[in-house]
Amino acid sequence: MAIRTQESLSGFIATDPQLTYTERGEARFYARFGQENFRREDTGEFTKLDPSFGNLVLYRATAERAYERFSKGDQFVAEGYTHDYSYERDGQQIEGSEFVAKKIGHDTARTRYDVDRTPRRGLDREAASRGTPAWEQDRSFDPSERTRPATEAPVLGH
Repeated sequence: MAIRTQESLSGFIATDPQLTYTERGEARFYARFGQENFRREDTGEFTKLDPSFGNLVLYRATAERAYERFSKGDQFVAEGYTHDYSYERDGQQIEGSEFVAKKIGHDTARTRYDVDRTPRRGLDREAASRGTPAWEQDRSFDPSERTRPATEAPVLGH
């Protein structure tokens, strides 16, 4: 079985997040993100350089959850894809790119937080319909080491 992979992005939320709605009524999260850059010197030390910035967007339920939980300055890790776009405005061609995150969570290496392991109602109903508790559904790859729900950082997605 092939391992499914996607692009990932880590950085910090550089602007206050915005939540808007598309013409189809879908939620859209938007924020500028930043990434810190460093240069390794001949001495082995690192010199901090100016950060680079880009556009981060999320859609639908993931956008709404991210808007509730992320603020300017938060460190994140996201999974998704880069989307290059172009359009014409006032006779000028505008081109750019944005990272479309399908899942996003706080960066566990740079963020302290508490994890709420209370099952979400939606997951409980879905699990009940399959006859398996929600927290057991992710155990199939390594059931011997996991007796509780995942301990990784909460990930917003889908």
